[in-house]
Amino acid sequence: MDTDSLQGPSAAVIDGFAIRDEPVRLSGGQGGTWRAGGVILKPVDFVPETNWRAEVLEALPESEDFRIARPVRAVDGTWIAEGWEASHVVDGVTDVRRQDEVLRAGIEFHRAIATFPRPDFLDLRDDPWSIGDRAAWGELPFQLDPAADVVAQPLSHALHPVDLPSQAVHGDLPGNVLFAAGLPPAIIDWPVYWRPPTWALAVAVVDALCWYDATPDLAERWAHLPAWGQMLIRALIYRIATDEAASGPACWTADRLNAYRPTVDLAVGIARRQTGR
Repeated sequence: MDTDSLQGPSAAVIDGFAIRDEPVRLSGGQGGTWRAGGVILKPVDFVPETNWRAEVLEALPESEDFRIARPVRAVDGTWIAEGWEASHVVDGVTDVRRQDEVLRAGIEFHRAIATFPRPDFLDLRDDPWSIGDRAAWGELPFQLDPAADVVAQPLSHALHPVDLPSQAVHGDLPGNVLFAAGLPPAIIDWPVYWRPPTWALAVAVVDALCWYDATPDLAERWAHLPAWGQMLIRALIYRIATDEAASGPACWTADRLNAYRPTVDLAVGIARRQTGR
């Protein structure tokens, strides 16, 4: 996170979105998200993605099954002002204990965006998450520090081809679904990927198992989804390869490796049970 985002949006950003309220930094995330009245402000990571996502979210019809944070245009009609983007505040708070509801909201969101074409920016995006994603799908080598490789080897051995259609998906659901009494879940902070929807759900389950104290029965409850074991394996490769790309060998502490181990064993077990090998 750069210094400007930690210091908050400048006066030019505030004027760019015609905001009258004083910005207040929000807790959570990387500390670079700010709220000003009914508007959320955050620095743009990748301009083509921000513009594509805003156009999709603006066009998306209202749903009884989920809410979204609608983007806010700058006064000049674009989606970005001085390197920042904006969206309307949506009511609710995260609750990582409610992962089944997170998954159901993800299913409905993916159903709603299924017809949008593949965005060209995915070929240009180059960050640790994109590297991890490509490694999970065999588009880049899956190379790790030896300490992590010992944990991840069973994933590579259990990996088999799958034939599932891809579409735009939300690649980070667990902490980005908000719950409010009497309202559908709200989906925020959408990192765009072009993969099978089941993979996006598998990423959510893997995250819940590794970091949010979910129990193995969460993965078992969703084992009816297409190629579920293989999607769990690819979700784990994605997260592990992203960690390596983002932080290198220094990230492989005993605690981090131990967080992955039981989920690796679970995913491999489900995959072998489903394929018989």
